[in-house]
Amino acid sequence: MEEALMKSGTNTLASKHAEVTYISRNGLILRVKDREYYLSYADYPWFERAAVSDVFDVQLIGNEHIRWEKLDVDLSLSILRNPEKYPLVAH
Repeated sequence: MEEALMKSGTNTLASKHAEVTYISRNGLILRVKDREYYLSYADYPWFERAAVSDVFDVQLIGNEHIRWEKLDVDLSLSILRNPEKYPLVAH
């Protein structure tokens, strides 16, 4: 079922912001600029034990920078588009 959630929606309105649209036990869906990205907790562990309100508190800064201020997490669209080029390390 989560594979189906990874597909972009059919909304035709252009989105100029970032928003978390879904949270599951395995990951979340982030919508940025009319495109959806699935962030699994295995690949993005910072979100797994975070407060839901903190996960939903996301901002798009400029055209490429995504920020979760309270979680001190910063990602770029390049990382989301090409995760294999950016091995993430969390401690």
